[in-house]
Amino acid sequence: MVTLDVRPQLLDALSALRDRVAAARFPLPLAGAPRARANRDELLAQLDDYLVPRLRQPEAPLLAVVGGSTGAGKSTLVNSLVGRRVSEAGVLRPTTRTPVLVCHPEDHHWFSGMRVLPDLTRVWVPQQEPGDELLLPGEDSARVLRIETADTMPPGLALLDAPDVDSLVADNRVLAAELMCSADIWIMVTTAARYADAVPWHLLRTAKEYDAMLVTVLDRVPHQVVSEVSRQYAALLTKAGLGDVPRFTVPELPESAWGGGLLPLTAVASLRTWLLQQAQDPAARGYAVARTAHGVLASLKARMPELASAAAAQYAAALRLTAAVDGAYDSEYARVRGRLQAGAVLAGDALKRWRAFPLDCSAAELLDALVESLGALLLCAVTAADERVDESWRREPAAGAPELTDRDPSLESPEHRIGIAVRRWRRELEEYAEEEVRDLDRSVAPDPEVVAALVATALLGGRRARSAGEGLAERIGAHGALRLRDRGGRLLTDHLDRVMHTERERRLAPLDALDVHPEPQAELIAALSVLQKER
Repeated sequence: MVTLDVRPQLLDALSALRDRVAAARFPLPLAGAPRARANRDELLAQLDDYLVPRLRQPEAPLLAVVGGSTGAGKSTLVNSLVGRRVSEAGVLRPTTRTPVLVCHPEDHHWFSGMRVLPDLTRVWVPQQEPGDELLLPGEDSARVLRIETADTMPPGLALLDAPDVDSLVADNRVLAAELMCSADIWIMVTTAARYADAVPWHLLRTAKEYDAMLVTVLDRVPHQVVSEVSRQYAALLTKAGLGDVPRFTVPELPESAWGGGLLPLTAVASLRTWLLQQAQDPAARGYAVARTAHGVLASLKARMPELASAAAAQYAAALRLTAAVDGAYDSEYARVRGRLQAGAVLAGDALKRWRAFPLDCSAAELLDALVESLGALLLCAVTAADERVDESWRREPAAGAPELTDRDPSLESPEHRIGIAVRRWRRELEEYAEEEVRDLDRSVAPDPEVVAALVATALLGGRRARSAGEGLAERIGAHGALRLRDRGGRLLTDHLDRVMHTERERRLAPLDALDVHPEPQAELIAALSVLQKER
């Protein structure tokens, strides 16, 4: 006989594990990411909607969720078990858009609050008289749970009519899976025409995987083939390792033809009796609760490492993307440093201006040309780095995340940012020149702008600008020239580092925003280890 372990230490370990699962993210579009996200959401649903509330309040009523594929007759079955129309049934598909939970009036308080399914908004509908049209909530009911009470329901048991698991509406499918995760008892409904379809068997295999308390209902079976269909269905269940699952057969009757009526009590009597036993027999109730809870707990041993592995794959992919950016920018940074040492900035218009200086070119014009040439060199380096990143990322599936491919139009262009940086370097260099000139004898002090133009040429011109250094020494002295070139050189390096770092960070910012870190893998495994020790 299995019993339910509700020790505080187990609940604490389970809550910690739940937080780790909730924190796990799988934003990069790797092959296993959709499955990891679905597994994470399903696991959270089971923890939040079933396992944690069940362990905290084991005395709460049993919740039996009725699930199945489109047109299986779930709503008609629920209405018939209750003895009155509580869930909309009909020929239109999908019929059940809003899930309906029905319980005994004494149990209403267990479900009117947020103990289970806390993400669903509760609504209540006044009790209908026979023949009245069933009142439904408004159109926006995807995240609504309708609560009904009925004296015909036994205390200690609630039925939940879920949307179709194969609904054409994606939100309905998601909600149906979430609702099944909240169940103490899974009631899987299929029909004589569809019992071999993939959808019901997916539910059956999932229930088996979690070792949940499972019941199957073979609905709408023509009386001529009841024996044959039941035998074939039983053989399929046995082959799948589900031969001990309770099976109930509901014949095809006029009341079920269009999904609008209530089935005779005799048609659902065996299922109703079984449910009454689960609710009223302490041993049967304890077994149903403990089996499903233990099944979910046991399933964590396989599910948590799978999530951890997916988290590790996400981090490994993020490292590859980051390495591609770092490699591209490191390479271009080294190339820029080499080009600066070779005097590549002093070319084109800048070289023309230098050769005309000072007779046919002013210091300001020379500085303008040098700044423009330096900016062009840096822009080429950044553009080349981005192209290398793009080429590398095209070979990496993880780079297909929309956050990495959709460029923010509000961001300034690299040309604009680099232009600001090189102009700032020029202003600071001019301030250094003014400081040097300020200490000289005013009668022989040169124009600070000329000094700034000479030191900029000496720093950016390589061997071509040897005469710039000589001219600088003539104007402010050898010591002053050496001191200014050292300060200017450090300033140039600082600005170069800042530009390349800023552009690198700009390229990495969307990836950093995805918040992919190594910790989730270890945290998930550690949380599972603590839980297993407490079990």
